[in-house]
Amino acid sequence: MNKKSIQRIMLFYLIGIFLSNVFRFDLFHIRESTDTLNILLVSLIAPLGAIGLLLGALISLHLLKKERVTQYSLFGTSKKWSLIMISIPIILLVVIGVENSNNENIHYYGLMGGIGTLLYCICEEFGWRGYLQDELKPLKEWQRVLLIGFLWYLWHLSFINNQDILSNVKFLGWMILGSWGIGKVIDSTKSILAATSFHMIINLVMFNQIIKNGINENQKLIIVGVSIVICFIVIKKWERENKTIANKV
Repeated sequence: MNKKSIQRIMLFYLIGIFLSNVFRFDLFHIRESTDTLNILLVSLIAPLGAIGLLLGALISLHLLKKERVTQYSLFGTSKKWSLIMISIPIILLVVIGVENSNNENIHYYGLMGGIGTLLYCICEEFGWRGYLQDELKPLKEWQRVLLIGFLWYLWHLSFINNQDILSNVKFLGWMILGSWGIGKVIDSTKSILAATSFHMIINLVMFNQIIKNGINENQKLIIVGVSIVICFIVIKKWERENKTIANKV
């Protein structure tokens, strides 16, 4: 990587880690009252936890595009398949419903909670895959995966609240595994939204700030299992469609 590339990465990461964590650690006490807020407001507040990554990515992507053509976009090679993939976990949340302390309809809460989670994950994916994976293309795949996984882990600053070494090693492992898996998805589809759908699945398995304990473990397994199966089927169809188009050119 050249000097300009390193400068762009540093700019992206500094904005991402400082601005995002102002909201993630609730330094302005915005989330203190979310248990009593309307779910619509909660869904709009949630993406602020990753807003620094989005802003940092947009600035660094703008600078990168002055140097070369970037590979990824919001919809990638198919708007249709991108929208289908991000709809799957949201539809499942609506059907299953999300219990809440706001006394709101569980299906409506599932819809708004899913949309809020989607917006949050889009902000992250613009950063980690939409920008950083593209910037790190000159590296070997294993180097790229390890670096993105480590920076993703470090960005969370999880070791501040949880200093258990084993827990942090496991979390780092998940971030590296996620960087490899989601990285494969965006390489195949060129779509930030396709990557976002898998990020949402990971987010639902772990503690979700909006949904919290509103779905039980069995419901999580259903959402994750069904989402993964359908998304893999979509990706295979998507890849065949891309090959067909490429052969016609």
